[in-house]
Amino acid sequence: MSPEYPFDEAATARAVVDDSGVLVEWNAGAERLLGWPGAEVVGRPAARLLVADAAPRPPDGIRWHGTVTLRHRDGRHVRLWLVAHHRRPFKDRPGHWLVFSPLDNGTPRAPEDDPLATAALIQSPCAVAVYDDRLRLRRVNAAMADVIGLPEEHIRGMRIAEIGGRPQSEELERRMLQVLTTGQPADVQTYLRTGGEERAHAWLARMAPVTDPEGRVRGVCLAAHDVTDNFLARERLQIVNEASVRIGTTLDVTRTAQELADVFVPALADFVSVDLLDPQEHGEPPAPLTAPVRLRRSAHRSVNPSAPEAVIEPGRHETYPEGSPQTDSLIAGHTIVAALSGTEIEAWLATDAVRSDRVREFAIHSTMSVPIQARGLTLGVAVLRRFRRPDPFTPDDVLLAEEVTARAAVCIDNARRYSRERETALALQRSLLPRHLPRTAAVDAASRYLPAARAGVGGDWFDVIPLSGMRVALVVGDVVGQGVQASATMGRLRTAVRTLADIDLAPDELLTHLDDLVVRLSTEAGGDGSPGEVGATCLYAVYDPVSRRCTLARAGHPPPVVVEPGGAAHQITLPNGPPLGVGGLPFESAELELPEGSVLAFYTDGLTESKERDTEAGRRLLLAALSTYTESTTSTAGTTGTASTAGTTSTESTAGAASTAPTDSSAPTAAADGTATVAPADHDASLDETCDRVLRALLPVGGVADDVALLLARTRGLPASQVTTWHIPPDPALVAPIRKQVVEQLETWGLQEAAFTAELVVSELVTNAIRYGAHPIRLRLIHDDVTLICEVSDTSHTAPHLRRAKSWDEGGRGLLLVAQLTQRWGSRHTSEGKTIWAEIDLLADV
Repeated sequence: MSPEYPFDEAATARAVVDDSGVLVEWNAGAERLLGWPGAEVVGRPAARLLVADAAPRPPDGIRWHGTVTLRHRDGRHVRLWLVAHHRRPFKDRPGHWLVFSPLDNGTPRAPEDDPLATAALIQSPCAVAVYDDRLRLRRVNAAMADVIGLPEEHIRGMRIAEIGGRPQSEELERRMLQVLTTGQPADVQTYLRTGGEERAHAWLARMAPVTDPEGRVRGVCLAAHDVTDNFLARERLQIVNEASVRIGTTLDVTRTAQELADVFVPALADFVSVDLLDPQEHGEPPAPLTAPVRLRRSAHRSVNPSAPEAVIEPGRHETYPEGSPQTDSLIAGHTIVAALSGTEIEAWLATDAVRSDRVREFAIHSTMSVPIQARGLTLGVAVLRRFRRPDPFTPDDVLLAEEVTARAAVCIDNARRYSRERETALALQRSLLPRHLPRTAAVDAASRYLPAARAGVGGDWFDVIPLSGMRVALVVGDVVGQGVQASATMGRLRTAVRTLADIDLAPDELLTHLDDLVVRLSTEAGGDGSPGEVGATCLYAVYDPVSRRCTLARAGHPPPVVVEPGGAAHQITLPNGPPLGVGGLPFESAELELPEGSVLAFYTDGLTESKERDTEAGRRLLLAALSTYTESTTSTAGTTGTASTAGTTSTESTAGAASTAPTDSSAPTAAADGTATVAPADHDASLDETCDRVLRALLPVGGVADDVALLLARTRGLPASQVTTWHIPPDPALVAPIRKQVVEQLETWGLQEAAFTAELVVSELVTNAIRYGAHPIRLRLIHDDVTLICEVSDTSHTAPHLRRAKSWDEGGRGLLLVAQLTQRWGSRHTSEGKTIWAEIDLLADV
């Protein structure tokens, strides 16, 4: 007797027989009925207790009842009525039979006026049973006897758990005990199979205490109402409603497949797997399905934690042969319901030992395979299985599963189409952004771009553009909005910036031209040119490694952050120009001197703006993350001082005078403040690490609401030994001495191979400046490991142009010759006039 159930278990004879026919349990009631103690019968065949000539037909199904003749220990034959319930094997529990027989407990018959007798309502069409204060059956009416499938005289004195033999019966008995002890009625809804029915029913069990005239609780009256139709209709409606709400919450294929499985379990099945076909590459139409079919497990769900029934894990592929429910339903194109004892399925399971073991272990008895189809395409299959629910799938279950699966199929197809379009948009985005940042003599750079979590693409961009004179342009911008349209607009603006940078416009002038372009784009987009149709922000900077000066201008964009060697990160103060697309408003630029090894950080607002914090808090986090760059590089970068100004970092001479001797580029040089400056170490890795550290510090783990662009650039200074400048007098006769000095300087630099080309280029550019330019005139040579640059500047604002000279012309071939001999050439306007430059590739003949 357990404390949870304080009643005599021996009031009923009970035995347990395993599937091999061996007695494994024998209670005191059975010993009292037949006289055999448990030690003499447990572990022996139950058939030894049967009289051979009166042996019944072997039990079949999940319940058996009938009259049998058994041997008493004293040798006499006892004829008894038995009811037996079969329990299927489950996990480590073997299959067995629970056998019960009521005992004559000597309870006197109640008089006709006893409440237990009169409460039975024998003539009621409602199924009614009355249990005494030991929760043993006293009376049932005809309707309840039909529900149970057993006559009253055979089950009187038995508990409901012994009559029903199912877990649901045990739950009903626990609730009846509550009614008996509290005196309060209770309603219980359960789903079980009664009598000899193959299909389970939904029952509403209404329990009420039975009291005597003094108000004492003498038993429990149980009335059972079959509510299967209402239950199933309500269940189907609830499943459909849940499917419309729970399926398709995201545009993620795997998440949608999991939502489909979650809706089915446990409302319709005990285990559900969703397997999908892999989409065709490049959007090609799918080939006709033939056996075997290769599917990828996208999701599964079970009533058991961790889904132990699953043979494969989500994300893995499985090939299903002909005869499997998955392949058969996909090829047939309609739902297939089958019992696992079917011939074809048994043949398939025979070839898969693991799957066959799972079927036996969990007693899976019914399966339903529903193809996932949408817009004429077959996407995969959902397989529903039952093992806890005893009834097989019905035609109504098929209709419900197909309706829910059809809803999910549209969501899965939408998710796949979105994924395909998103991949296309991302490919467009990647094609518009620089794949690799160019290596320049001016800066070392590292970058990161993160698309928005939902939109996938946006209008953020960045760029590093080499300019003439070893200078470099750094740009970052942000187009208003997200999606393919913003990405396409970004591509047009990036192209425009590169074009405008190529003609060496100052930052404020470049933004003015870019603003005009955005206004035109707004008009082309169908608007009236008013602000807001197409909008963007931009930050443009030009850094000169010779002068170590950086000129910046911004159009509604967040100002950059700078980290100087040995110092903390701080925001650069810049005039705040209007966003691009406003039109008609001026832009201002600012200039600052940067020590060699300074780190400039350009970013878009998606990095610092967040729903969880304000913009100012984001900027503080950015400054803190960038300040750690100095800490991580101080020990490896060496001592870095303040760079000298342009006047002290170049060697100047006048025509006819000898050039200053060069210095070793790797040796320290005296700076303006007397400190030593060394060439910075290669810290590209530290820039990449800083990019990652910034993103980890500022961005959430689950993705960003807006796309993010980050560009870090560490400045480099060109040593004075690699720059030489001459002031050219206005005398054509001095061109020859100038050429000679250039050749001598190249020999000093060890660039003799480029002397012939440089001599011709210098001769042509200097001659043109003397003839057509305005004085003063200056010649400058700059070189690094790969490029030699010749620059001739004068105060005239008239730019030269390349023309094709005719055969009888005496001149006009100078610039054509320069264009043929150099890697590239061009001109740029300055505040004093113009500069004509040409680049000679030092590796061309290597």
